[in-house]
Order: sequence, then structure tokens, then C-alpha cells
Amino acid sequence: MAKAVFTKRVAKKDTEIIGMGKEMCEYILSDLEKAKRPVLQATKCALDNSFYNAKVGYLTPGNKKVSSELNVSSVKKISRAIFMLEILLRNVEISNINTKRELYYVAKGLVKHDSKLRALDFQDQDESDSVIDFICEMMEAYREELNCVADDRGGQTYSKQLVVTETELDGNVAVVDLSSLGTAPYQPKNRPQNLTLKAKQKIDFCIIIESQGTANTLVANGFTKRHNCILIGAQGVPSNAVRAWVKRIQDQLRVPLYFFGDLDAYTMQNIFRTLKAGSAASLIRNSDFCAPDVKFLGVLPEDIKKYDLVDYPVKENDVQEARSLKKARDALANDPFFKDKKNKELKAILDWLVKNKRRCEQQAYISVDPRDPQMMEKILIDKIKRGEYIA
Repeated sequence: MAKAVFTKRVAKKDTEIIGMGKEMCEYILSDLEKAKRPVLQATKCALDNSFYNAKVGYLTPGNKKVSSELNVSSVKKISRAIFMLEILLRNVEISNINTKRELYYVAKGLVKHDSKLRALDFQDQDESDSVIDFICEMMEAYREELNCVADDRGGQTYSKQLVVTETELDGNVAVVDLSSLGTAPYQPKNRPQNLTLKAKQKIDFCIIIESQGTANTLVANGFTKRHNCILIGAQGVPSNAVRAWVKRIQDQLRVPLYFFGDLDAYTMQNIFRTLKAGSAASLIRNSDFCAPDVKFLGVLPEDIKKYDLVDYPVKENDVQEARSLKKARDALANDPFFKDKKNKELKAILDWLVKNKRRCEQQAYISVDPRDPQMMEKILIDKIKRGEYIA
């Protein structure tokens, strides 16, 4: 049985990354020279190797490994890994940064140009992305430590109190006062760890909103003018940049964090759980890419009756809805986050969704009084004041 691995994560330096990469290649070469089949091992990033401890606050990996022995079926995978590793290590050596998308085209160009490399060709970006992930899981390194970034950005952020100082890669410093942006959002890019946050005056809370459009609507109606707060539009399933950005707010500002999104199984599993505790696919990254302090503000099941919200049935003959409900049942049975007694109230919501097969959109709050543009704001503030959320 796999055991949980709780070790404090220490950022890897460029010299360490380069040393690990060269050591891996030397190991493969040594085995080949001895007519042995080299075996590469990577951390297994899957639910059956995931552990959750409320004191830690996020999903952590167990000791299970995925082994790839060089043979007829794995030769392409291992060859691609060495090919991509060379590109990544060169970038680290010269301090160059590429997105995953760029690396796909760099690799594509090289294999198209050199007939000796044609066998390594990638059919689509998913294939090259999986090779990069495999390298990271072998080295237990963040792709950012390999100077590879996803082409994603932090959530659109609004505040009249927040000042962000960014230390750029060349050492220059840029300062952004969010109160000077009007209704335009601030959107941190790629490396939130390079940002230092400061409050001009006390910030009472931060709300991470599932829908970017809903966040924009609240700002347009004056929410950030009436409250000392931070509003973030998460744009659905939170990207690594969104998760790291919220983590930065949690650690540096120590303000209460609330998530506001739809009441449905997909939101509970794929959006809120990922924001709060990370994901099985990102086990080696969760310590710096989730915010365990975030609370679930709603929509809660009891809100439907209390505010007379518009909800509707989920039909299992709908392929997408059926898949979401199946995943919810699997999560209740197997996900260590929902099985932990600390999260019994969140589990109860998922149970309610599976049993009742209902859903309610976050925008339903607007319909409580369509003639009052501040109705959603009033409900959210009232819920925060009354403590009507799940920690």
C-alpha cells in the first residue's frame, strides 16, 4: 500500500536542475553501454497515489512510481523525453523561457528539419505536453524550474486597496496600484511567485468567482468601491497561474478567502477542490499551487430555498451531466479530500447533488430581484457576515 510523502518543498536551483538532467542521461547511457535496459521512474500523479491530510491542506503524493523500461513499446516515449530534456536544459543554461505551446513548435520544427529525428514527431501539442509532464514527474520539479510556462494567466483581479510589486526576470521592478486601473482588471502572468503584495489599507476579504463575467458585473456595479476587498474572476477551472496567485494572496495578505460558484458536481470536484487542495494530476505541484484556506461561499443547497433561487434538474440522459455525476460518485467513494472528516460538509453537498440531481447557477442570485443591480452583492455580503459558508 502506498504511503503519504509529506516533505517540505524546496525550490530547485538552475544548477541542480541541470545536474539532475545530466545525471539522468548518464544513467541511461551507462546502462546502454552495459547492454542493460534502462528504467526511468516518475512519481505517479493519480488519485490512487493521492493522500489528503487536513493539517497539510492539499493533496500530496504517495510513494508509488510509474516505471518505463526501455523496450519496443517504450522506446519512443523515452527517446522523446531525452530529446525534450535537451531543449529544456539548454533553456535553463541560457536563461531562456518558453511556453508549452512554443516548445511544441520548437520540437516540431527540429524533427521536420532533420530526417534522423522524424520518428520522434509529435502529432499534436498534447503529446509534447505529456513528455514535459513526464520529465517534471521524474525530476519532481516544477515546469517553471525548467523555464517552461503554460500560456495561462492569473485570474482577472480587481481591488481599490491592493498594490502589486513585480520583480521581473532581468531584475527590474514594476509597481501596479490596482486602484488606478478603473474598471480594468489586473491579470498577473505566469509567475505569481515573483509578486509581492501590499494593502494600502485593511482588506476585509477576497472573493474568487468562478465566472469571470460575474466578477466583471459586480465591479461594474461598484462592488469594489463599496467594500475593502479583492475580487478575482477565476475563468472556470483554475489554471496553475490562478491557483498560484490565490496562494500568494493567502500567504502574503492573510485575508479571508471565499469561493463563489455554481452549485453542481463539476464545480465542487473540478473547480473548488482544485483551488483549495490541488489535483491528482498535479501532485508534485500542489504545495505551491492551491489555497487551503479558501472557503465555499456558495451557491449552497440551503440558499435555493432561502433566496428562492432558480434551479433546475440534471438529466442523466445528457452525456456531459451523466459523466459529471459518475465522477461525483467516484469522488465520494475514492477521493481522499471528500473522504476526510474535516470536509464532511463539502462531502454532504456532493451527496446532495448526486441524490437530488439538481443544479443552480451562481447568476441565479441576480434573478432574486432583477430590478436591483446590487442584489447579488447584498446576498454575498450578508452570507459573509452571517458565516453562511463552509470552511
